[in-house]
Amino acid sequence: MWNNLANEQTIETTIAALKENGIDAITAENGEDAKKKVLELLPKGAEVMDMTSVTLDTIGVSEAINKPGEYNAVKSALMKLDREKDHLEMQKLGAAPEWAVGSVHAVTEDGKVVVASFTGSQLPAYAYGSAHVIWVVGTQKIVKNLDDAMKRINDHVLPLETTRARKAYHAPEFNSHVSKILIVDKEIVPKRITIVFVKEQLGF
Repeated sequence: MWNNLANEQTIETTIAALKENGIDAITAENGEDAKKKVLELLPKGAEVMDMTSVTLDTIGVSEAINKPGEYNAVKSALMKLDREKDHLEMQKLGAAPEWAVGSVHAVTEDGKVVVASFTGSQLPAYAYGSAHVIWVVGTQKIVKNLDDAMKRINDHVLPLETTRARKAYHAPEFNSHVSKILIVDKEIVPKRITIVFVKEQLGF
C-alpha cells in the first residue's frame, strides 16, 4: 500500500496544492533525472547540507554534494569536528546551512509536507534556518491526508528506519522513535522550498 506510486492526476493535484501553499514542485522521471535537477538548482560553491536520507544516497546526490571542490559541504565540515568538544558549533552548522537538501516522509494531496525525526536535527533547517530547501520525494509518499501521513510514518517508515539505523550504527538493540514531527502547512517565503517528485519508488 505505502509503496504504490501516485498516478499522474494525483501528482498534478498535489503539485497544484503545494504551489497554493507556497511550495514549488517539479517532477523527475527517475533517480538519475532527479539528481540532475537537484544539482542544477544548487549554485556551485554554495554552502550545502545534505541531510541523512536513503533517497539522496540511492540516487547519488549525497556523494555529489560532498565531492571536494564542488560545494561548501557542511556535512564534510562536521565530520572534521569533535562531537564532545564542538557540540554547539556542530548544532549551529546543521541548523542553518544556506541550502538544505533531503527528503520527507509524506506529502498530502492538499499540499502539506510531513517530516518525522528521532533527534530533530534536520528540522530547524527545514522549518526556518535554511534560506533554500530541496526535498527529493518518490511519489509513493503522496497520501490523501494528514491521517494517512501519520499512518504511513508509524506503520511503514518507522520499522524500516529502525532496521536501517541498527545496521548503520551497529546497534542491534536500537529502536527508532517518531520523537518530533514537522508539518509544513504553508511556506511564506517565495521560492524557498522546492520538491522534486520522482516517478519511481525511492526511500521509505
